[in-house]
Amino acid sequence: MTAPSSSFARPTVRMKPKTNARAVRHGAPWVYANEIVTDRRTKNIPAGALAVLEDENRAPLGLVAFNPDSKIMCRMLDRDPAAELNVAWFQARLQRALEMRERLFDAPFYRLVHAESDGFPGVIIDRFGDACVVQPNAAWAEVHLEALTEALVAVTGVKTVLKNASGRTRGLEGLDDVNAVLIGGAPDAPVPVPMNGATYMADLTGGQKTGLFYDQRPNHAFAARLVAPGARVLDVFSHVGGFGLAMLANGAAEAIAVDGSAPALALAAQGAEASGVGDRFATRQGDAFDVLSALAAEGETFDVVICDPPAFAPSKQALEAGLRAYERVARLSAQLVKPGGYLGLCSCSHAADLSKFRTASARGIGRAGRSAQLLHTGYAGADHPQLPQLAESGYLKAVFFRL
Repeated sequence: MTAPSSSFARPTVRMKPKTNARAVRHGAPWVYANEIVTDRRTKNIPAGALAVLEDENRAPLGLVAFNPDSKIMCRMLDRDPAAELNVAWFQARLQRALEMRERLFDAPFYRLVHAESDGFPGVIIDRFGDACVVQPNAAWAEVHLEALTEALVAVTGVKTVLKNASGRTRGLEGLDDVNAVLIGGAPDAPVPVPMNGATYMADLTGGQKTGLFYDQRPNHAFAARLVAPGARVLDVFSHVGGFGLAMLANGAAEAIAVDGSAPALALAAQGAEASGVGDRFATRQGDAFDVLSALAAEGETFDVVICDPPAFAPSKQALEAGLRAYERVARLSAQLVKPGGYLGLCSCSHAADLSKFRTASARGIGRAGRSAQLLHTGYAGADHPQLPQLAESGYLKAVFFRL
């Protein structure tokens, strides 16, 4: 895809009568297909094209990215309908995002762009020192990827920019799943990432998503505070060792990481060695539900158990099944916590709000025959800011109990 060079003759798209144009004026970033007047002209606007969004009275609302093939037909880009999406436009927004991250973190390892919350609808950029991994999950970003990449290098000075095209979101936008090297060369080894006193190994080309989940950083830190000298800890759905390595760095005597992915566990073991705690770290590959049941049958117990599963409720349609899965995780893991020990349960499902997730977790703990105190509720780190008008941007919840 190539970006148009001019804003002249931009198409206009109009919201239907009695739709919520007021919400758009007040910051809502999405307009759905059922809210847009669609005719042959509208349907022929190419995916990723820029258009001027108007309300039912033809008053302009702003410049949007248009995709006739997506349920999210319009994504707000700029309140100025005449804005030019050139390198300078991208640089200004990236600079604003960078200034906040540099204030929050003393090393260049963080989420640099968190989609709509940073003014880049559908775009994720994670930074790993001198490398950035971009997920252009919306058609407009694919069209303007060259300008985005040029601006990213100019603002951050990174030497490598990789494109990650994995995930269901690109499919919903009609995009391919082909990864690419945009600038520099692909790293030939995992990148070491320092967080919370531990070192994590991020595979930027073959790992899940961008290679590491920065969003759990503050929750890793809270879990580490729960560790007493000599503690045994269990990290379920561990990926590259997120919670387990942080707790080992804070004095745990032993950590077992459980995950279905052998490559992820291999990276976790490398991270343990790099953190100097390899002799206290063990892995167990398999289905998490099966491993939790097996550990209970073996009579194993732990001082701290953390479960950080994938999104069991990625949509409203999957909500009820997802809540049952979260309840099951809570029930199985609660059986493994020593009396007076701690249980941390996480959800990255935006469809399951905090109240529903907390209720499912408490129900599971009760079904395990345990009583609990809710100690702490955690969210994504500040490099994953929330857009108040977009509930999906506040997807991560973590609840910590003492049993």
